[in-house]
Amino acid sequence: MPHEPMTVAGVEVFPLCDAVGPMGESIRRPLPEMFPGGCHHDGEWVLHFHCYLLRDAAGRTVLVDTGIGPEDAPAASWAPVPGRLAAELARVGTAPEEVDAVVITHLHSDHAGGAVIGGAPVFPNADHVLQRAEVGAASEAVLDRVVRPLGDRLRVVDGDADLFSGIRVLHAPGHTPGHQIVRVGDLALTGDLVLHPAQLAEPKVPYLYDDDPELAVRTRVEVLDRVRAEGGTIATAHFAEPFTPLT
Repeated sequence: MPHEPMTVAGVEVFPLCDAVGPMGESIRRPLPEMFPGGCHHDGEWVLHFHCYLLRDAAGRTVLVDTGIGPEDAPAASWAPVPGRLAAELARVGTAPEEVDAVVITHLHSDHAGGAVIGGAPVFPNADHVLQRAEVGAASEAVLDRVVRPLGDRLRVVDGDADLFSGIRVLHAPGHTPGHQIVRVGDLALTGDLVLHPAQLAEPKVPYLYDDDPELAVRTRVEVLDRVRAEGGTIATAHFAEPFTPLT
């Protein structure tokens, strides 16, 4: 069943469920190994792959992340491809060519896999926002598959930047060098800043696949403390429920 949108600071935020499934065997590890000190049981971790569409009062749209992509996307080695982002966008009344901006929180295959298909941008009229640090750290394969095909639709930013009124990207490094989140009012769309509920209960719990675990912990603590002080909400990429109020 589709999750209901929320409105914050005059911006509608639509959760888009791209896929649901466990992490594939190629990268799956026991949960206590993936989240040391946070997960004390080895149950199956079923990931929900959420993207988000933001629509402001002027009708401008921002897509946050592009999902796992088609059957032959790089995420196919471990994620339940194909993603259903196109159908989810259609459900909320938005065609790919109507998206005004795309924020790619980072260049991992489950967040950037649906940006380019067949060598062409899926969202041809959108500026695609990436941190300079993320582009600089990307492999040649990722540059060829995702970044270079965007051409003049690539917008590289250094640190925090405004997109439209009330919609802002913030550099939130650690998971990757150029990981970024999106803030709208007291809502934070957190990408992979928080991957598992164990990290919400204890933000200092690291994640096996963080590029810089210590920096990721510092960033996570800082962001969650700020949102919690505001009485705000986070919109996560992989929790079962897209919106989690912090009280």
